[in-house]
Amino acid sequence: MTLIADLQWRHAAKAYDPTKKVSKEDIEKIVEAARLAPTSSGLQPFRVIVVESQEIREKLMAGALNPECMRDCSHLLVFAAWDKYTDERIDSIYTRTTEERDLPAGRFNSYTDMIKKMYASQTEEEHFIHTSKQSYIGLGLALAQAAELRIDSTPAEGFSNQVIDEVLDLASLGLKSVSLMYVGYRDEEKDWLAPMKKVRNPLEEFAIYR
Repeated sequence: MTLIADLQWRHAAKAYDPTKKVSKEDIEKIVEAARLAPTSSGLQPFRVIVVESQEIREKLMAGALNPECMRDCSHLLVFAAWDKYTDERIDSIYTRTTEERDLPAGRFNSYTDMIKKMYASQTEEEHFIHTSKQSYIGLGLALAQAAELRIDSTPAEGFSNQVIDEVLDLASLGLKSVSLMYVGYRDEEKDWLAPMKKVRNPLEEFAIYR
């Protein structure tokens, strides 16, 4: 199979079979795809919270616009971004980079000094807008990996960030929720979107060449 065929197969599942669970191995592959996503300056300013617990999901359902999907899916992935950039966070990433690449300490100081200065001139709101955008790259790759594994998924922005953040205590991690990804196997009878044709703008309208 090719990536294009995988993407043609997938759709945002509208109902999940609660009796079918995704294996630990496959969940790890989906999360790994998000971990390997490219990010600005390689900072990886987001995390993925994997929610397996039904008890926790019952609490999170109060903030979901599609609570049945949250309840019945196999796993819930929460993409959460850094609330802000800090010197410590930037240094931590680049210290790891130099150590793992066996480079001299401080090898990237001139670059990190530059981006620290840039972020220092911005507000925390601007920081979060930027980190949120980075998280969507990870979400996209996670959706593609799930499709390659023939595992159903649903990306979701329709939820109460306040509920998600409070239940998962994301503030203590310096994170804020951005998007959700339901993962599991569709309920063939209840998933009304499954039999419908995938509709997208035609390529000649979508791609603009100059």
